[in-house]
Amino acid sequence: MKGDRVEIVVDAGDTTRTYEVVASRAGRRVETAVRRGVVEVSEVTRSGSVVRTARFMATRVLALVEQPVPGEDASERPVTGGLGS
Repeated sequence: MKGDRVEIVVDAGDTTRTYEVVASRAGRRVETAVRRGVVEVSEVTRSGSVVRTARFMATRVLALVEQPVPGEDASERPVTGGLGS
């Protein structure tokens, strides 16, 4: 969904660097995968086409934070109908 984001914190020797991959348009999502010592974070369309990919060595990744778009919980929905209506 638009607004999905993944933050990647990477060890850059004497400091750390933070990168973000964000789903920039409606219908896109962000997917993560760890394969053969490489962390891949990709922005993907509805049809599954990869728009862009960020790759990092898994040994250098300190943190991988997935932040989905906040959805509406059932407890947050307004109550309609009921006894008084």
